[in-house]
Amino acid sequence: MRIHIATDHAGLEFSTQLQHHLAGQGHDVVDHGPLDYEPLDDYPGFCIRAAQAVVADQEAGVEALGVVFGGSGNGEQISANKVRGIRAALVWSIATAELAREHNDANVISIGARQHTFDEVATFIDRFIATPFSNEERHVRRIAQIAAFEDDGTLAADPRAKSARPDVLADDDSSFDPEAG
Repeated sequence: MRIHIATDHAGLEFSTQLQHHLAGQGHDVVDHGPLDYEPLDDYPGFCIRAAQAVVADQEAGVEALGVVFGGSGNGEQISANKVRGIRAALVWSIATAELAREHNDANVISIGARQHTFDEVATFIDRFIATPFSNEERHVRRIAQIAAFEDDGTLAADPRAKSARPDVLADDDSSFDPEAG
């Protein structure tokens, strides 16, 4: 499998270690940066490029996932999720790594490099890669709803809305006075 990796300065050491770890397992690892430690770097470009590469590979039929790192992983996840077709999940445990794939068919995970040891991070990523999407109807349906909103703003009907509830502002009854108190 091809694994696209991106980070900021806080995750640079983990990124280098992870590339060796994943390559040792036979994965094709693509590093999207940064190349050097720069404490004032801007991670969005690195993470967005990694996410774009995941989508491009998947659309071309290449089995691919992505991993983005940062101090907390939050900004990196937000950046990756700006790419159409990406479902990036913030992972902080084995359970969240599994559920990201099983329930959400996540194709990118984000991890806080300052929150975990390398061994923990490697375990999360290995589990993420090994866990298949469940293809359960409820999860497929929910992912389709997210994709529809991403594509054209379509949103599922709000189940709280009651079509039988009268719209008093649209009522033709001339006795309604919105100014009356």
